[in-house]
Amino acid sequence: MRKFALAFFALLGSAVATPSLAALQVNVNQGNVQPLPIAIPDFIGDPSGPNIAKVVSADLERSGLFKPLSPKSFVDQIKSINTAPTFANWRVINAQGLVTGQVTMQPDGRLRVDFRLWDIYGESQMLGLQYFTQPENWRRIAHLISDAIYERITGEKGYFDTRIVFISESGPALNRKKRLAIMDEDGANPIFLTKGDYMVLTPRFNPTAQMIAYMSYIQGKPRVYLFDIDSGRQEMLGNFPNMTFSPRFSPDGNKIAMTLENGGNSDIYVMDLRTRSTQRLTFDPAIDTAPSFSPDGRQIAFESDRGGSQQIYVMNADGSNVHRISYGGGKNGTPVWSPRGDLIAFTKQGGGFHIGVMHPDGSGERILSNGWEDEGPTWAPNGRVLMYTRTLQGGRGSQIWSVDITGRNERRVQTPTDASDPAWSPLIQ
Repeated sequence: MRKFALAFFALLGSAVATPSLAALQVNVNQGNVQPLPIAIPDFIGDPSGPNIAKVVSADLERSGLFKPLSPKSFVDQIKSINTAPTFANWRVINAQGLVTGQVTMQPDGRLRVDFRLWDIYGESQMLGLQYFTQPENWRRIAHLISDAIYERITGEKGYFDTRIVFISESGPALNRKKRLAIMDEDGANPIFLTKGDYMVLTPRFNPTAQMIAYMSYIQGKPRVYLFDIDSGRQEMLGNFPNMTFSPRFSPDGNKIAMTLENGGNSDIYVMDLRTRSTQRLTFDPAIDTAPSFSPDGRQIAFESDRGGSQQIYVMNADGSNVHRISYGGGKNGTPVWSPRGDLIAFTKQGGGFHIGVMHPDGSGERILSNGWEDEGPTWAPNGRVLMYTRTLQGGRGSQIWSVDITGRNERRVQTPTDASDPAWSPLIQ
């Protein structure tokens, strides 16, 4: 199996730019952002053709914050990235930003990729970066460039140099094959991690290592397993006599919260991965499941029907101070804490299934998605975008979709098969 970790060399991240006088920027906190017109010509000398520029353009367009202009509209050609462009030639096509780049092959076989970000109306360079890598890793370089542009213009971290683990689904409804799979954030490079001879569900990334926790029906019994992406090794998480499911890592990656069923009752437990000791956190006769740590590790959100219907609760990480936070009507479940700590995403059931967000105290509830059956949200590492599963009406398969936290820019993520249960990785180190 191909290793998940990519071998990169000598990443140079020092800016060589002077500040822009025009303060070219996008305010991502506005509810209705007008996409920024930006020109991204082919990189000079790109041995794979215009691939790097195309990936950068697609990344930025997909965010909904940028409007890459058609190359057919360009009235100028970039002959060197080391001299300032003729800004007037880019203003005439209404470009506000310009990305120029160059790819050169080094004597040792590595690629050197340079790029510049220009403020057209400020007539200044905003950013200049240089990367070295093996040729097969050119696509990751493109995502790193997209992240750098996104951060420089929005002021927030990008999320393009990430991976998505998900469940690939195929076959008839009564004999559905569900395989653990992984892909780039944009849907490229999909890889199957399991063969499909047993069912897998609810994969979750470790925030500090290339490891996945998930529920599997190996040998017919649902248990939580760990999967090491680099080695392909998997192991069962504890030899519990009954079903374990719904795993989620702590922010430091040292613990896993999960649900353990015992005698028909489901409660939340935490296991320390270093000592393999477990601690029971909930003691209610109701069904308590779907735990999610706050980013500081001090609290856990979860779903429970202890009040008579499926709702979202929050407790301290030791199980104390349990209190309900969802009061917006309908049933609410699958809570997932934002990496920023300001929101909890969830699935709302009532007139369909929809993705919503609320503040950790339950205030400010908003519905973001508008599908027939949307569920199971997962956060981008910058806390600005969500992915989720969309089941098509009539049970005609499942897809992965994304939406930003303003409720704008809802779009499908391309997968090679039907797909469900996405989980977003942290930024790749």
